[in-house]
Amino acid sequence: MLNLSQKRELVDDLHRKFEDKKVLILVDYKGLNVPKMTELRGKLREVGVEFVVMKNTLLSRAAENTDVELIRSSLSGPNAVAMSYDDPVVPAKVLTEFAKENDKLVIKLGVLSGKVLSFADIKALSDLPSREVLLSMVLSTMNAVPTSLVRALNNAPERLLYALQAIKDQKEAV
Repeated sequence: MLNLSQKRELVDDLHRKFEDKKVLILVDYKGLNVPKMTELRGKLREVGVEFVVMKNTLLSRAAENTDVELIRSSLSGPNAVAMSYDDPVVPAKVLTEFAKENDKLVIKLGVLSGKVLSFADIKALSDLPSREVLLSMVLSTMNAVPTSLVRALNNAPERLLYALQAIKDQKEAV
């Protein structure tokens, strides 16, 4: 059992995490056994997502004066929160995939940039490519433009020579 000062410390720590996170997803884990919870924690940890199980009263106190306060009314029953500090897509992907295999895990709500995410929003977020994939797509697009320009500029003198050669050949034929 935690004493009052330990609870305050936990709430303060979680409050800082709520302020720093990019996305938070609230889940109901009722009915998941210990091996399944351990598996879920491991999958989330692999991708850098923090998974916290805490009493609703402590979660509610930690949410004060943060955008997580928007979902305080949903803190009933056994809840856990998954938080990502980098890529908002990653926890959505892991949780939706895990929930497909384990119907006991229920994704409730989320918070992203001060907006409440419904289950449908979280599902749509999970369908997006990850941050790394999006960055590589942008970089390849940015790289393609200068490469095409260089090719076009390299071909211009060659085409001019062909045109001049055709004019020369035409004049010699006359």
